[in-house]
Amino acid sequence: MAVAICFAMMPLNGQAQDKEMKDEEMTKDQTIVQIASGNDDLSILVKAVKAADLAETLSGKGPFTVFAPTDSAFQALPKGKLDTLMKAGNKKKLQAVLMNHVVSGGVMSGNLEDGQMVETMQGSKAEFTMEKAAMINDAKITKADIEASNGVIHIINKVLVPSDKMKKDKMEEDNGY
Repeated sequence: MAVAICFAMMPLNGQAQDKEMKDEEMTKDQTIVQIASGNDDLSILVKAVKAADLAETLSGKGPFTVFAPTDSAFQALPKGKLDTLMKAGNKKKLQAVLMNHVVSGGVMSGNLEDGQMVETMQGSKAEFTMEKAAMINDAKITKADIEASNGVIHIINKVLVPSDKMKKDKMEEDNGY
C-alpha cells in the first residue's frame, strides 16, 4: 500500500502567518540557487554549488527538485571529505555528489510515496520511505516544498553520497561495458 508524505503545518498567529505567506510568495519568484543563497543553513551547499560550476545549471529553466543538505549535514561528513571535494582538481567528484541531490522535475512532497524510487541527475537511484519520518535514502526531510521559480527544494539532514556500487555501475554504463 502506497502512503503519500504529509507535512503538517503548525497553526501560526496572524502576523507570523502573514510573514510566512509573503516569504512563500517571494521564493516563488527566485531560483533554487537564489533561495539557497538566502538561507544561512545552506551556505556550504551554495559554496559547493559555485565551486562545482553548477550555479548556472541550477538557476536554469528546470524544473528541478533539490534535496538540500544543511551545513551540519556537510559538517558530519568524515573528516577531510568536504575539503577534499572542494579542491579544484576534484570538481567532477563534487559535481557527482551534488547532482546526486537533484531530480529532474518539480516533485512536491504530496506526490512522494513510500518505497518510491527516483533517479537522480547523477544517475543513482534514491528511495523514499515514510516509516518514522519522511526520508530519502538515509536522509530525513526536515523541511519540504520550498517552491522556486525553477523547481522545489526539500531540506535534508544528511549528504547523499553516491555508493561505490552506483558509481561503478554508472561508469560501466558510460563506458559501454
